[in-house]
Amino acid sequence: MSTILDNLRKKIKGEVVLDAHSRDFFSTDGGIFKVEPKLVIYPRNENDIVEAVGFSNMMSKAKKPLPITARGKGTDQSGASLSEGISLVFPAHMKKINRLNQQYVAVQPGMIYTNLQTVLKSHGRYLPPYPASIEFCTIGGAVANNSGGEKTLKYGSTRNYVAGLRVVLQNGEVIATRRLNKRELKQKKGLQTFEGEVYRKVDDLIESNKELIYSKKPGVSKNSAGYAIWDVKRSDGSFDLSQLFTGAQGTLGIISEVQMRHVAFNPNTTLLVGYFETIGQMQQAVVKLTKLQPSALELVDDNVLNFVKENRPEVIEGILPEKMPKVVLLVEFDDEKARAQAKKAQAAKAILAEFAFENRVSRSREEQDDLWRIRRQAAAVIWMQQGPKKALPIIEDAIVPIENFEEFIDKAYKILEKYKVNVAVWGHAGNGHLHIQPFLDLNNIKDRHKIFTLTDEFYKMVLSLGGGISGEHNDGIMRGPYLRQMYGPEMFGLFREVKSIFDPNNIFNPRSKVGASKEYGIVHLRKEYSMKHLSEHLPGISSYH
Repeated sequence: MSTILDNLRKKIKGEVVLDAHSRDFFSTDGGIFKVEPKLVIYPRNENDIVEAVGFSNMMSKAKKPLPITARGKGTDQSGASLSEGISLVFPAHMKKINRLNQQYVAVQPGMIYTNLQTVLKSHGRYLPPYPASIEFCTIGGAVANNSGGEKTLKYGSTRNYVAGLRVVLQNGEVIATRRLNKRELKQKKGLQTFEGEVYRKVDDLIESNKELIYSKKPGVSKNSAGYAIWDVKRSDGSFDLSQLFTGAQGTLGIISEVQMRHVAFNPNTTLLVGYFETIGQMQQAVVKLTKLQPSALELVDDNVLNFVKENRPEVIEGILPEKMPKVVLLVEFDDEKARAQAKKAQAAKAILAEFAFENRVSRSREEQDDLWRIRRQAAAVIWMQQGPKKALPIIEDAIVPIENFEEFIDKAYKILEKYKVNVAVWGHAGNGHLHIQPFLDLNNIKDRHKIFTLTDEFYKMVLSLGGGISGEHNDGIMRGPYLRQMYGPEMFGLFREVKSIFDPNNIFNPRSKVGASKEYGIVHLRKEYSMKHLSEHLPGISSYH
């Protein structure tokens, strides 16, 4: 093995490390699992990725599997950034902007999202689908998960902004993807390369299973579960593999560059906050508010508010009314024309006055930042909870059609009450999308047993309401086992075909999505939960030993 690694180091310009500290550091992410890689590589360029993929392929053919998983900062909450073989870590070196013009930006996958957003905003532009983890997460990770956030209600998820990708395929070929017209698709299918084979097989898969594919597209406002086969080929015959790689969690290839479309940024917004006595009143308000097309419609429940009030009262000081609400709703408008924004805000205030026991309106940036703390800092405070019980990301990404939102919330609380767990609930009310994190102790046998029994019951309920298991955080190890249940055996079979087309040797992140199993998850549960890995970890001299 040492001779093989020496050869690999000669080919790769970045660092190749095996020390115990590095491998342990990358054995966890934002999820509840622990999987230690055998090798960590910090690529410096695209050729390093090609060499790493070639090495993984060679080991697979030698019957000594060393699968490869791309990793950003490890904010993923599904376990999808974990690897049994090679952890390919991007933020150390591949974090630059390659090109920027008035419509598009091309970046390396390891760039931190907020760094790119800062650059874009300096030009009066931005990326609307930024996730709550914007300060930490990478662009590559956001694309891999098809991330979304508070602005997704109006602007859509990450896939709506991916204009093209550079991807390293399993055999080491590097391809550039974008939306092709019919003539260009025909040319691609005519290539006598692995790229041509991929285009031929994917197109044939779609054409042979059209009715099934389009009938199984989830009826929710956003979705990151499975592979988005239905977004590849449009009715006009145009074809874009970028849509398949987006949300694939690195299971089909390794992304080396992302080209994204950016839009005009309007810093002048109006924010309204409604404080409600009941979930039902909030739901009635949400139905009416969505018709006004707000840029954000977010909720935080009293469990989160009480937790923050008890542990970090300064975070919400002066923000809450004297009477503790059951739920707080934040409504934002960012219309370019001030008159349109004011008109919508006035209508929203009337709706809040009808259903909420108190509301407030803010147009100043400073006051809005204070009010947004209710939503944006709540999760961070909860993650820093002291003691053995932690808010665990196990049922934290379900989404239902908005008309079933109230029933979804009611049934979710009842399931959690049945299992006698405290819980934190926040999320995207306008999308019918909740982040629910039960407080459990991973070192407690009873709590460990609850994880998958609770999850089984929860997702069965979500699917009965026409919902989906993942709105934006994707499948990974945590939700991959529920894909067959969500889509049915035939569609799940197509997902497996997609995986085999791109990755016949199963070297790319094989335990995520269609390769996930509850048995694997149970064996690899952590004994404790923390987000300490978000601290900086860059290669150093000691990494070579």
